[in-house]
Amino acid sequence: MKALVTRPAEDAAPLARALAERGIEAVLAPMLSIRPAADAATRISDALIGAQALLITSANGIRVFASASARRELPVFAVGDASAAAARLAECRSVTSAGGDVADLAALIAARLSPQQGALVHIAGSEVAGDLAGMLGTSGFSVRRIVVYEARPAEALPPEAAVVIARGEPALALFFSPRTAATFVRLAAAAGVGPSCRALTALALSPAVAATLDALPWRHIAVARAPTQQALLEAIDRERGEHKRSIGAE
Repeated sequence: MKALVTRPAEDAAPLARALAERGIEAVLAPMLSIRPAADAATRISDALIGAQALLITSANGIRVFASASARRELPVFAVGDASAAAARLAECRSVTSAGGDVADLAALIAARLSPQQGALVHIAGSEVAGDLAGMLGTSGFSVRRIVVYEARPAEALPPEAAVVIARGEPALALFFSPRTAATFVRLAAAAGVGPSCRALTALALSPAVAATLDALPWRHIAVARAPTQQALLEAIDRERGEHKRSIGAE
């Protein structure tokens, strides 16, 4: 079995390893590329003055932070386990994962921190999902959102991905964000392989991602039970079981 992985290259390796452990070959087709801001170091340095904690909503954010700043003493609150793992890999001293989405992160921070202790610094990309600052603002927190990278959409499907889709080879296609899904829908149509997606099952991290994928004729769209990579892997395990049962019934 093969799985199309649409995550940025920086995020794809851990997922590819998890797939390999399940006997699934990853076909890499990153729909976004990460470009750090030229002045990321200055932006971060200025924003950290008087701050009490860092907020991380993507692994890419903490990777850019780690390359641009030597500061590791502030506690890090991460939206999910993948971004928390990236923060620990960057040797941040205190890392806590909300294990969900931005609403879960906002609830965690409201329960753990006090607005009186200083501003919160959100290390982010040029586009974010959810209004984290707005959610925390209702609890009295001041959030400084610092854009440290841009996620640029791919201009074409990688040739290998287009070929295997046309052949109907990958059984699964994995999508982690509405923007990644929208980019894939557009590029699959441009490459003329949109109709071939009817042989694939799309696995979406959330209902919003699944809704974006509806423009293509998938065999099936499955949604993870929680917005985490672990939940998506569990969805893959369920789909593998269904795939094996369908083959056995033929």
